[in-house]
Amino acid sequence: MDPVTDYGKLIERRLSELAELSNHRPQPGVETVCAFDAARGQYLLLTVGWEEDERVCTTSLYVRLRGGKVWIEDDWTEDGIATYLVAAGVPKQDIILGFQPPNMRKLTEFAVA
Repeated sequence: MDPVTDYGKLIERRLSELAELSNHRPQPGVETVCAFDAARGQYLLLTVGWEEDERVCTTSLYVRLRGGKVWIEDDWTEDGIATYLVAAGVPKQDIILGFQPPNMRKLTEFAVA
């Protein structure tokens, strides 16, 4: 088995679940969508639409696979995808909290890079 391929499938599954949960509590004119580019290891969870006269387009979660590691570049989800990945069996040394400054990553229980 290829861990990176498995990581991608786990990420896709979780982002799809999060989008479905978010869309069960609809906000009129706003939708949560997934964007996957498995060939390049890029995974996004986005909120898009309109709230009255205001455009909504935000990234809730951005994960990429790079160098055999899971790079969490942005994560505004409640529980965090790192928690989900560890529970699914991804070793902490394969997860990098890219949204943390490089000098702070050594203070986490995850990989530094």
